[in-house]
Amino acid sequence: MGKTMVAADLNNTNITVEVGVAQAGDLDAVVALDAAITGTEKAGYWQDMFERFTPKGAQSKRYFLVGKSPDHNLMGFIIGEIRAWEFGSPPCGWVIALNVTSDQREQGIGAMLFDALCAEMKKDGVTTIRTMVLANDRVNLSFFRGEGLAAGPYIELERQLD
Repeated sequence: MGKTMVAADLNNTNITVEVGVAQAGDLDAVVALDAAITGTEKAGYWQDMFERFTPKGAQSKRYFLVGKSPDHNLMGFIIGEIRAWEFGSPPCGWVIALNVTSDQREQGIGAMLFDALCAEMKKDGVTTIRTMVLANDRVNLSFFRGEGLAAGPYIELERQLD
């Protein structure tokens, strides 16, 4: 994927976002954005995500996309991958992470990033996209429902390991 200019005029704003594949120079901004939102700095985690999800060749089924302002400031990012055959599931896309800077939320940037990820996955043959959200996370549930996601055919199960 090359860089693409995506323009939005949502909520009577005029936002221009450049969406492209994350580069090494984006990592510090991703770490800072996540720390600002979560309150926990996880540089090692994001370094690992960058190494695993930036393209390693034409057949990569992993995506780490960033959205930047015209002056190259990070506005948000999305990470996803195509997974296949777990418990009989045909290949589908998974959104693993999505974040937008607090001062840029509700302006369509998350939707632009999500649409860019979907477009890339569709080019790679995906017809379904999934994610996992905490049941009481109203913000993310609302966002993904607004993007057309609904409960799917699988149920997440878990057990605490003592």
